[in-house]
Amino acid sequence: MSMKEAYQKKMQAKLDEWGTEIDKLKAKADKAEADAQLEYHKEIERFREKQQAAQQKLDELKESGEDAWEDLKAGIESSWDSLGDALKSAASRFK
Repeated sequence: MSMKEAYQKKMQAKLDEWGTEIDKLKAKADKAEADAQLEYHKEIERFREKQQAAQQKLDELKESGEDAWEDLKAGIESSWDSLGDALKSAASRFK
């Protein structure tokens, strides 16, 4: 397995994990009071947008050549960091 393939698998696994976390947050939001539900659902929508952006970056990586994937790595990691930080922050507020 090439470094690119290993990196892709690692990133896809993390993206899948975050998708599960977003689903858990949505379940908590659905149980919240009406006022809080609205705010939670807005935040969850922002997470979904970040998740989609991260997936697009991963798709670009998958389509890139062996030589070009390293150039995409910084953009992917930036998307990952943004989504990961947002989910951590929300998880602490959704408790």
